Amino acid sequence: MTPPMTALRFSYRPRAFRFLELWRPGDWAIKVYGIAYEGERPNAVLVDAAKRLARTQLIDAPAGHYSVGFLGVHAGKTGNFLFVSWWSDENELNHHVWTSSLESPERFECLTPRGIIACVWDLQLLCFERQAWIETALQPQQADLDAYLARRFEGDV
Repeated sequence: MTPPMTALRFSYRPRAFRFLELWRPGDWAIKVYGIAYEGERPNAVLVDAAKRLARTQLIDAPAGHYSVGFLGVHAGKTGNFLFVSWWSDENELNHHVWTSSLESPERFECLTPRGIIACVWDLQLLCFERQAWIETALQPQQADLDAYLARRFEGDV
């Protein structure tokens, strides 16, 4: 017998996805995206805090990466989420997730050890970036990281 579903507190509503910048911390090239529950994009305080945290994660990245990836800064309804992802070993995505409260956007807690990957909105961006990697970097004799970096997602999803 299937257990009953818990009553949902929220229903799905599209959120704004905006490409914010191509960020170059050190030798890296990172596509920065803003996802917002309300408005067009997360506020600058949250984006700056996310970039500071992401920079420390990128500095400690193990060998085998291509120095390209993406950063998602998600200003949600009940909290903020940050994920930084980069490509390594041809087809592997390294992905790390943090959260912070709306009241303290600069105080992040790592969610990765708890097994959290992404919410339904963040998955849209992960799917887009996966397809962009396949169509640009994983093409035999035509791998093109510049073409990957030029692919950007925007919309209300």
